[in-house]
Amino acid sequence: MPEGHTLHRLALDLDAAFAGDTTWSSSPQGRFVDGAARINGRLMEKAEAYGKQLFVAFAGVEEQVRIHLGLIGGLAVHESPPGTGGVGDLGARPVVGQVRWRLESARSWADLRGATVCTLLTPEEQAAYVARLGPDPLRDDADPDRAWRRINRSRVSIAALLMDQAVLAGVGNVYRAEILFRHQLDPFMEGRFLRRAEWDAVWGDLVGLMAYGVLHNRIDTVRPEHEPEAMGRPARKDDHGGEVYVYRRTHQPCLVCETPVRTEVVAGRNLFWCPRCQPRSRRRTPVRG
Repeated sequence: MPEGHTLHRLALDLDAAFAGDTTWSSSPQGRFVDGAARINGRLMEKAEAYGKQLFVAFAGVEEQVRIHLGLIGGLAVHESPPGTGGVGDLGARPVVGQVRWRLESARSWADLRGATVCTLLTPEEQAAYVARLGPDPLRDDADPDRAWRRINRSRVSIAALLMDQAVLAGVGNVYRAEILFRHQLDPFMEGRFLRRAEWDAVWGDLVGLMAYGVLHNRIDTVRPEHEPEAMGRPARKDDHGGEVYVYRRTHQPCLVCETPVRTEVVAGRNLFWCPRCQPRSRRRTPVRG
């Protein structure tokens, strides 16, 4: 599932392609026909992301489009070929696959496929939905204290809390594993045992790593001394496209201590960690029985 940096990057791409332009909307697949008709012919004002949610606003319409890509969704933004654009040139942009929402202007076009959600929300509905989400490290209005208050009193593991969008919006399975490794935290320690200084360090690191993800459109979490060139090792090859410490590296040697990376399902997703760099915390509740 795309992580928060991907949605923020898409918001920037949509703004660059459509903001300030009159747009045409359609639903070739047929699952967003009414919504597309409601915003068809409107000037696009802005796109913004909150966690793993993308919102798109149009002039003269109080509702906004809400998109959640889910596990397989994708939004592809294209520049129009020279000499095309507008309603009369729709044939120059063939529909490929199950396109749920097509957004077009005189200079650009975008196709949404495979998304879990594509719908219109009223301002009240959007505000209520966002209120249920935790702070997003990529937003200027984020309040890390909101997440800390939830974590500080929770008996749930840190690994599970980081994946809970009501605690922290935008963090997914890659950032979860990597941030815990970078701070040598026991993934199975309950949130209530995390120290405030540790949380502040985790939050600050997430802000920086995810901002890098937006800029470069990929996740890279290894420090300079552990990059391929510095270690004389091959570059990583993986769908997500970046250098990582533990994510999807089960049984491979840790880049720091060479201990085999371990995996266990936590909060419905595979958690990856190094048992030596992230040893069992003395603060963890003893196992009874």
